[in-house]
Amino acid sequence: MQNFDYMTPTRLVFGKNAIAKLHDVMTGFGKRVLLTYGGGSIKKIGLYDRVKEILKDFEITELPGIQPNPKYDPSVLEGVRLCKENHIDVILSVGGGSVLDCSKAIAAGACYDGDPWDLITYKVKAQAALPIVDILTLAATGSEYDCGGVISRTDTNDKIGYIDPLLFPVVSFLDPTYTFSVSRKQTAAGIADAMNHTIEQYFAEDTTLLNDGFCESMLRSLMVNGRKCLENPEDYTARAEMMLCCTYGCNDILSLGNSSSGWPCHGIEHALSAYYDITHGEGLAIITPRWMQHILSEHTLDRFVKYGINVFGIDAALPKQEIARKAIDATYEFFESIGIPMHLREVGIGPERLDEMARHIAVNEGLENAYVPLTEKDIKEILVASL
Repeated sequence: MQNFDYMTPTRLVFGKNAIAKLHDVMTGFGKRVLLTYGGGSIKKIGLYDRVKEILKDFEITELPGIQPNPKYDPSVLEGVRLCKENHIDVILSVGGGSVLDCSKAIAAGACYDGDPWDLITYKVKAQAALPIVDILTLAATGSEYDCGGVISRTDTNDKIGYIDPLLFPVVSFLDPTYTFSVSRKQTAAGIADAMNHTIEQYFAEDTTLLNDGFCESMLRSLMVNGRKCLENPEDYTARAEMMLCCTYGCNDILSLGNSSSGWPCHGIEHALSAYYDITHGEGLAIITPRWMQHILSEHTLDRFVKYGINVFGIDAALPKQEIARKAIDATYEFFESIGIPMHLREVGIGPERLDEMARHIAVNEGLENAYVPLTEKDIKEILVASL
C-alpha cells in the first residue's frame, strides 16, 4: 500500500432543491459574481432564472457559451478578463463539467498577472485562485469534487489536464432533477466517462481489497443505474445514484494507497478530442476495450480475471484467458448497448492523422509511466484497432 497525503475540502449539498441554500453560501464570498455557463440549457430548464432570482441582490457578470472540451481561447481568456475588469469575488459555475473545468482555469488566471497558459502548463505555480461554487447539471466528469480540469487549445491541438489544490470548488450543489433533461447521447457519454475514471484507477500495479471493492461496486452501479436513466430519464433514484457515482470518480477516493495507473485511456483520448473535438465520454468508450485487449498479458491476466468475475459475474470456473476475453468483450458490449459509437470512423476520425496523434500522445502524455507502459508504437496500434 502506497503512502498518500489526501484532502477534499469541497462541501457537497445534495438532493432536490439543494440550491435553496445558494444565497447563504454565496454571501460568504462577496457580492461580485462571475456566472459561467454553456449553451443555454440552464435557461430551458428554468435554472438560469432561478439563480438570478436567488442572487438578485448580487452584482452578476455573465460568461455564457462555454463549449464542451472548454477552450483556452476564447473562454478562459475572456473569463480572466471579466474577473479582472469587474473585480470578481467568486465564480458561480452552472452547468456540466466543461463549464466547471473552464471556471477553474479562470479562477487561477484571474489571480495571475501573466499569461494563464503558464499556469495550465505548469510553467508557473498558482499562488491564489478565486473561490468557485458550482451547480451541476450533468453527471459525468467528477469536476465538482476534485481540483482539476481539462482545457483545450485549438491552435496547438493541446488538451491539458490542469490540477492544483487551489482549484477545489468550495461548495458543489448537486440536484439530480437538473439532469432529467440531459440528452440520451450525453447521458450515455457521462456513464462511459465515469466508468473509465473508475477503470483507470482499478487497473494499477499495487491495489487494495478495499479500493477494488469500491471500484467494482461503482462500475456495477453505473451500469445498472445508467441503463435505468436511459430507459426513464426522470427516474430520480437512478439519476441520484449515477450522479453520486460520477462525483466520486475523480477525487482519488477510489484509489487511496494504490500505485498510479497513469490514466492511459485519458491520455490517448485527450488527443482525439483536441484534434477532432469529439465527445470525451464517447472517445473513452471507443479506446478503453482496445487498450484492454492491447495490454492483456500473463502479467495483467489476474487483474482482468478479477474484473470479469466481480464486475460482470463471469463464471470463475472458466479458464483465466477465457474470463479475461469475456470481460473485455463485456466492456465493449455494454458501451455499444447504451448507444455509444464504438469506432473512430463513426465519430469522424479516419487514419489520416493517426501517426501525428500517436506521436503527440507519446511526447506529451507520459504514458511510458502507465500501468502497462505504452510507446508511440503501442499507441498507434491501439488507435488503429479503434478505427
